Amino acid sequence: MMYDIVIVGAGPAGSTLARLIGSKYKVLLLDKRDLENENPKNMAQKCCGGLLAPDAQKMIATLGLGIPKDILVDPQLFAVRTIDLTNHLERLYQRFYFNMDREKIDRWLVSILPAEVDKKFNAIFKNYTDIRGGYEIHYRANGQERSVKTRVIVGADGAFSRIRRTIGHDTATSADVSIPEKYIAIQECYESKDQMPYFTAIFDEEITDFYAWIIPKGAHIFVGAALRQGNKPREKYAILKSKLNRQGFHFDHPLKKEGAYINRPRKASQLWVGKDDIALVGEAAGAISPSSAEGISYALKSSLYLARSLEEGIDGFLGRYNQRMRDIRLNLSMKNLKSPAMYNRFLRQLAMKSGLQSIK
Repeated sequence: MMYDIVIVGAGPAGSTLARLIGSKYKVLLLDKRDLENENPKNMAQKCCGGLLAPDAQKMIATLGLGIPKDILVDPQLFAVRTIDLTNHLERLYQRFYFNMDREKIDRWLVSILPAEVDKKFNAIFKNYTDIRGGYEIHYRANGQERSVKTRVIVGADGAFSRIRRTIGHDTATSADVSIPEKYIAIQECYESKDQMPYFTAIFDEEITDFYAWIIPKGAHIFVGAALRQGNKPREKYAILKSKLNRQGFHFDHPLKKEGAYINRPRKASQLWVGKDDIALVGEAAGAISPSSAEGISYALKSSLYLARSLEEGIDGFLGRYNQRMRDIRLNLSMKNLKSPAMYNRFLRQLAMKSGLQSIK
């Protein structure tokens, strides 16, 4: 059987795209996780804070969706506590986040897919080959090597996108394969007797030139940091916890520990929509905030743009998609202009002392 479109990755970007185009095209959605069944051998966990920022809330509304209450976790957050360990400053800023169970939101987005969408979970994408009229995708599922044919491939497979790396390797133009800076997110979960009523953002240049966080979720807190790849991330994370201990936080016996790559696009060329009949969406395309690492709003928006481009047909869809992505490029450029106020110790000190409403 020949599919019109195979989407690799069933996070918010991939599942949203599948929902939007699933009634028009023959679509197959692949993911290495099991997002339909509770499978203890293949958990659907993702290293993510699970906060839905205002931009993502707006996109949920634009898509005509409402967040089911069982996805939300206490407490709902109305403030950001900003701790600047370098400058020994602290401020509280008003900002509203939906606090969510990150695994449940992925499962929910999969549960509302049209019946026409085919799904293959526990499936690991390996590579693809060119064939007449499209591509043959090779993947491994339940211990067996399998393949499927398609006219279009969509990479929705995150920061360490195998699709992007594959097509980038085959592309001669260096601008096309300019990749965002890679960071490693490390996050641990701890039991907490005291419920924190805010999201805590932590800045310390000794640890990272990005930021760290503490997020309350029910009877637990999640402690994480975005750390430069190749700069001793585990040691830096240990230093973070040691410093937070001196601030009065106590972290003993983590219940679980997670890790993932994060992209940090620094220039417009690092947002890449793909080539030929292979498209990239969400973080695979480099669509993620370089100032806060917020990615769900970009995942939803880029998928909407690709869906609209495909509504006009497959021929020429990538060019239309590239045009629609211009506002995301502009948005990322603006975020990069904003970043020095957050990540330069002297500018951040001035911003925090000035009483500005938000540096996030």
